[in-house]
Amino acid sequence: MTSRTPAPASFIPLKPARFHILLALADGARHGFSIREVVEARTEGAVKLWPATLYGAVRDMSDEGLVEALEGEEDPDDDQRRRYYRLTSLGREVLRAEADRLQSLVDAARGSAALGRT
Repeated sequence: MTSRTPAPASFIPLKPARFHILLALADGARHGFSIREVVEARTEGAVKLWPATLYGAVRDMSDEGLVEALEGEEDPDDDQRRRYYRLTSLGREVLRAEADRLQSLVDAARGSAALGRT
């Protein structure tokens, strides 16, 4: 029995924490604390991923095939207890699909009369 890869659209819309985690991993593998730091810096402190949220989301996304834990260590000077994660190809597709969805919402909002534009 072969398992089928789910369609990226089946994950959309993403919860904000999941979107931020995938976006943090788009530039390469990171450990949990680094993901947290990148998200906080990128959002200028507006989004803080607490450990339960971060690691719960990473665990779930790993189970779903969006991210994967790396075997061995990424940085030999780093703490060996840290586990590094990276996007899978499915995770990258899901991130792209969610970014496209969000962009279309922004485009619609900026073009709407509700914002004083016609």
